[in-house]
This record gives sequence, structure tokens and C-alpha cells, in this order.
Amino acid sequence: MVDDAVVMRKIITECLSRTLEIEVVGVAANGHIALQKITQVNPDIITLDVEMPEMDGIATLRELRKTYPKLPVIMFSTLTSRGAETTLDALAAGATDYVTKPSNVGSIGECIDRLQTELVAKIKVHCRHLGLDASHALPGKNIAVATRPVVPKLSSASRPVVELVCMATSTGGPNALSEVFKNFPADFPVPIVIVQHMPPLFTAMLADRLTASSPLKFHEGAEGQLLEAGHAYIAPGGKHMEVRRVVGKFYLHLHESPPENSCRPAADVLFRSVVAACGGNVLGVVMTGMGQDGSRGCALIHEKNGQVVVQDEATSVVWGMPGYVAQSGYADKIVPLNQIAFEMIQRTQTSRRLAVR
Repeated sequence: MVDDAVVMRKIITECLSRTLEIEVVGVAANGHIALQKITQVNPDIITLDVEMPEMDGIATLRELRKTYPKLPVIMFSTLTSRGAETTLDALAAGATDYVTKPSNVGSIGECIDRLQTELVAKIKVHCRHLGLDASHALPGKNIAVATRPVVPKLSSASRPVVELVCMATSTGGPNALSEVFKNFPADFPVPIVIVQHMPPLFTAMLADRLTASSPLKFHEGAEGQLLEAGHAYIAPGGKHMEVRRVVGKFYLHLHESPPENSCRPAADVLFRSVVAACGGNVLGVVMTGMGQDGSRGCALIHEKNGQVVVQDEATSVVWGMPGYVAQSGYADKIVPLNQIAFEMIQRTQTSRRLAVR
């Protein structure tokens, strides 16, 4: 654990001490001390504060990655614009995941409770090779939705034309999205709507970064926004995003209904609305992420004879979300990250060419 704040080190220690499977083997007040201690304590995972004196989290991470390219690192950041920007920098520099420091809580006890919900789950997922129980976040052999009847698929020549692409991702998502869209065609013929599990402030910055690195234009979704071809819309942190059709055009609707799958925004909310607006005229894409958000939405897409593509396990940081869809039988194809863009382009353009014949 690396954090310059004594109070934060105590809170994290108390949080982790409640879980018998997890032991804090070392603490450090800055990056220099942390790098020196790694060989002594041999940790299975590191929590790393973003803002520290002497050697901050980004510098520490970059130095650490030279010797330990695969060691899981969870960044801690504040829920501020600066914290969001630095966290995205950290993910691009090789951080495995991130947790935002609890804010606006009434007591240290509440702070510990809130932190434990998120941090312990992520530690278990990223250290699952040690035998920690991460069953809540990863698909298993017995998945409830897998028992539902699978609707026979239409041939490619009979598939509905793709009017919208809806995407879902979580852990590992920012880098995965950057990889998918870096060489994407600017004239992509339909709008793209995306749920990336992130807090407020983070989603707007992610949209700006993706716009800067892609031919497409990305936006943080806004209430009543008209969806346009060649544009992508990311659900804002803390709000569910839905698509509504009005006189043949698509618009966004945002709301703060209760979380689904412990998420807001939730992919299932978005996917459900897309099916309501488009029927089977949709391509669903589910990429790396914890949990099973998006699986119910993909079931609806499948039932309407829409198309679903998911990322494979080998290239996913966590094969939770895509794994649930794949093992439930709702995926038309399971592909590595570097083939997601090709599948999106080919399936969308092919369906539209067949429609005009």
C-alpha cells in the first residue's frame, strides 16, 4: 500500500483487515520507499496513490513497470477533475485498475464500508490466480441466464439492418476503447452509444481523450441529445443513459433511477432502451469488465435477432462482462480486442449493403 496520508493508510489497512484472505504486507509514504520495499515484501498486488510528494503515483508506476510489467496495480485518486485526468494517465501508463477515494461520507466507519465494497472486490478479481473467491465478478459454469432458450439465429442475409451500435465495458475499458477506435472510419454510418463504468468527471475526460485519438467524435451524453452517424456517446458517470426514437431519429434520455447490477450508468439499462427503440436493428459489443452488466441486454438483442460481439478472455483485463454473455450463448462471435473494430465495421456495413439490394 502506497499513500502519503497517514489517515488514508489506516483506513485502507482497516478495510483490508476485515477480509481474512487479504493481508497488508507493507506500507510506504511515497514512490521511492515503495520501489525499495517491493523486493522485500514481494506483494501480489499494489495500491498506489496518485498524488504524493517526492515521487508521485504516475512516476512510480512507470518505474515499477520496467521491472514488474504484470504486477497488478490499483490506483487511488480523488473525485476531482485533476484526479480524473491523472487516473486516465495512469491507466494509459499500465495501471491495472483504479478506485476513487471516498468523499462526502459522515464518518471513518462509513468511509471504510464504502471503500471495502469496491476495493476488496477488485483485489480478489486481479489476484484470482491465488485462489481468492471472485465468483461475483467472473462467469462460472452455472449461469442463471444460460438456462433460457436460445433463439435460432437468422442467416447473415436475413439479419436486420444495423441502426445503432451499443457498447459496454468496465475494468480495462478506457484502454480497450482507445484501441478499438484509434483507426476507426470517420464516416461510420450509424451512431455508437457506450456505457463505461466510471464516476462523474471521468466520463467527460474520457470522451475528450478518445476524440483526440480517434477519427470519430466522442461526447459525454446529454439529455435530449440527437444521435448522429460518425459520433459516439458515453453515458455520464452517475446517470443511466437511454436511447429513444422520435419520428425516425434517436435521442438520449438521462436519469438517476436506482443502480442496476450495482452500476449507474448500467449497460443493461442502455441496451434495453436500444432494443425498445430499434428492435433487432442493433449490434451489441461487450468488452472487458467485472460483473455481468450487459448480459440481460444482450439476451434481448439476441431474442430480436440482432447481433452481439464480445471480447475474448485472453485480451480482457477481466473476463466478467463478456464472459457472462459468451457462456450464456448470446454472442455471435468472440474475438480478441484487435478484431473488435473490424467486426463492428463489417457487420454494420454488410447489413446496410444487404438492405439496399
